[in-house]
Amino acid sequence: MFTTKILSSDDLHLLLNAADNVFDNPVDESLAREFLADPRHHIVVALVDGTVIGFASAVHYIHPDKPPELWINEVGVAASHQGKGIGKAIMNEMLKLGKGLGCVNAWVLTDKNNAAANGLYESVGGSFSEEETVMYEFKTTEEQDGLRI
Repeated sequence: MFTTKILSSDDLHLLLNAADNVFDNPVDESLAREFLADPRHHIVVALVDGTVIGFASAVHYIHPDKPPELWINEVGVAASHQGKGIGKAIMNEMLKLGKGLGCVNAWVLTDKNNAAANGLYESVGGSFSEEETVMYEFKTTEEQDGLRI
């Protein structure tokens, strides 16, 4: 059995106790502390015996001409706990949080071929956009050849 929790700045110890393969990389304590201290950054976790076995992270943002939106950055569940409804519970909690923050829209990106992610997002009421979208990524380190800033 698992529980979900919206983390606050008091929950750093939980982020530092994550199961293998939940996050892409080991959690960095200073980055985790900064993330949790930022009121526009949000993370919902699934816990088993005090260990993070799944998460969704998001940012709610505003723009001068648009109401608040929730950008769901990433969802991850430890391989040992996949297929048990954990991702769906985390997503539902994150969407509920976004609604409580006044966000009128929430969105997430994934690959068209990522069947697990697409199934999850559809199961919580997401609608697939048939629009052709192109993502550009910009490296902002000085080591990047051709950097123009």
